[in-house]
Amino acid sequence: MISSSGNTTIKAIRHLRQRKSRDERGTFYIEGIRLVGQAVDLGASVETCVIAPALLSSVYARGLVEQLRVSGAEVLELTPEVFRGLAMKDNPQGIGAVVRQRWSELGDITEMHGLGWVALDGIADPGNLGTILRTCDAVGCEGVLLLGGTTDPHDPSAVRASMGAVFSQRLARATFDDFAAWRTEYGHPLVGTSDQAEQPYRAVSYTTPLVLLMGSERHGLTDTQRAICDAMVRIPMAGTADSLNLAVATGVVLYEVFHQHQNR
Repeated sequence: MISSSGNTTIKAIRHLRQRKSRDERGTFYIEGIRLVGQAVDLGASVETCVIAPALLSSVYARGLVEQLRVSGAEVLELTPEVFRGLAMKDNPQGIGAVVRQRWSELGDITEMHGLGWVALDGIADPGNLGTILRTCDAVGCEGVLLLGGTTDPHDPSAVRASMGAVFSQRLARATFDDFAAWRTEYGHPLVGTSDQAEQPYRAVSYTTPLVLLMGSERHGLTDTQRAICDAMVRIPMAGTADSLNLAVATGVVLYEVFHQHQNR
């Protein structure tokens, strides 16, 4: 039973709140029965499970712990006080896990499946990224391509917003130039969004699987990015706001693609 927050392993887990530590170690920390359960169910590589037996009242959660023991994951027992020191939300459920990040290489994505992929360039808000991952899972996308300086999908805010989709969606990283070369080599249909586009998003017949390219929250897509798209679409707006939240806009277009895909 670990009773000191100064324990070396506990300090290392706490450092995973920082992107630098996540990048260096290739792992991230999750907490809560639902997220740990989804990680186990979807085959994520759990390195360490931390539990506070005094807080762990769920029979299902205790079953998860036994599954992880059998799989070879390290299981550490903590006092409630030490566990609360790791927790990122109130009323922790007494279970958390250190999970290995899982990345796909862009060059390995030669064929696309399902609805396709969403490519995000320069996205800054981890909550937006997590919400987009959740929507991609809902409509049957295969994964998300993170271009340029896009935020970390393993940030605690992104993981929470994804509602477990960080485990179901494939993830890949690339520069925009590499992405453009990849798209040219394999000829994947590419759709972008812009408030300057002539076609409303519902006026286009989408070929699936495709890649939906979305720009940053502040600037959208650049001229160069728009130029490589097969189609550019806009979302009509009747109010005084000049734009939609990025995650909302991505969801609006994805659900139109999903609707057309379902009705073919």
